[in-house]
Amino acid sequence: MYKNKRLAFLYLLPAVAFVVVFIYFPVVLNIFYSFFRWSAFSDKVYIGIENYKRLFKDPIFYLALRNNTLYAIISIIFQVGLGLVLAAILEEKFVRKFQPFFRTVYFMPSVISLTVVGLLWQLIYNPNIGIVNAGLKAIGLERFAYDWLGSGKTAIYAIIAVSQWQYTGYIMLLFLVAIQEIPPDLYEAAMIDGANRIQVFFNVTVPQVKEMILVCTTITIIGAFKVFDEVYVMTAGGPGRASEVLATYMYRSAFRNDEMGYAAAIAFIIFVITFILSFLQNKFFGSDNKA
Repeated sequence: MYKNKRLAFLYLLPAVAFVVVFIYFPVVLNIFYSFFRWSAFSDKVYIGIENYKRLFKDPIFYLALRNNTLYAIISIIFQVGLGLVLAAILEEKFVRKFQPFFRTVYFMPSVISLTVVGLLWQLIYNPNIGIVNAGLKAIGLERFAYDWLGSGKTAIYAIIAVSQWQYTGYIMLLFLVAIQEIPPDLYEAAMIDGANRIQVFFNVTVPQVKEMILVCTTITIIGAFKVFDEVYVMTAGGPGRASEVLATYMYRSAFRNDEMGYAAAIAFIIFVITFILSFLQNKFFGSDNKA
């Protein structure tokens, strides 16, 4: 097919060089730096795996890991689960003519800047002027009015809720595209066999979009373990360390505590977690597994 195979590889070379220089090389460099104790005002001192020993004894690390895990679990339930249900509903005949309106409404939050979203929800959650508490008081539920971001019990859940508000519509749109690719014959056959809407959803829609479910789950989990902006803008990991996640802890270690080697160790752990989760998902639920 190709008259000159060398020329084809030559065209691929710039992209490969770009990925190696700007992705793989920084990853290797980060691993190298994680074996040193150093700061912006000191020379590097080789300490072997001391940063990792310290990290695995650090209670803040486990708190951040727990918050990231919560973020991932809740995001899978709402963004992937609810996103799929919403997409299936929007593809129903009686809703289809209104689909452009709902599609736009649900998708719009995902195009807003994360910083803007963080500041917006800071105001919405404000215990004095925010509309969340005002709404609760208006319907007689003032006992549930709370300082959502100021309490260690609710701060991380309030931030996670914002993420669901922002990205459920984006995931829903991906499912909508996948559902529209399902042959109509499958739905017609299921309806002729007497299946109701719920049975059609679980026996036709879900199996036919399983590849998209894998993609959305992978995107959601990786995003949950890389989350930084919303947390930093809304609480900066507080109150105390209640809403700390791995990325904010890495930032705090590097640029507040000036512990670059320790921050490099945290960054490597984030890389390992996301890499392992992605590998396992593709291994056990990927397209190669047809069983």
